[in-house]
Amino acid sequence: MIFETSLPKELNVKKLAISTLAITVALSGCVATAPTTPEPAEKNRLTTGQVQLTLRKNETTQTEVLESFGAPNLVTTNSEGEEVWTYQRNATIVNANSSSAYGTVIFFGGSTRSSGLEQSSRTMTLIIKFKEINGAKRVSSFDSRSSSF
Repeated sequence: MIFETSLPKELNVKKLAISTLAITVALSGCVATAPTTPEPAEKNRLTTGQVQLTLRKNETTQTEVLESFGAPNLVTTNSEGEEVWTYQRNATIVNANSSSAYGTVIFFGGSTRSSGLEQSSRTMTLIIKFKEINGAKRVSSFDSRSSSF
């Protein structure tokens, strides 16, 4: 079955070309960017700021330290009989991103793709000494060190 229109054949071809061009221009130049930043499974509450806010010499108790930082990595006793808690936290931060673009005008086209990966590591060590004051073990001194690379 052949369909005929009342328009001349040249107008149908021009109409088709203009429609194709309009759709192509409307759809061209789409860009997709997908940055991905993995979230840590568990937040690490041992930070320099948290240490400064939480620990007070001769005031903060062992129970308060446990509530703020959790269990220490190592518990020892020094030569003066003080209990010494050592915390060590390591974190690796990975940032990955990628982007791609594609554009076309009728049958000509172009494509661009880029991606990147950035990784850094942080380490923090906290050493807390406790002594008995007024019937409770309290922070007698503390020292922290942190590094990033």
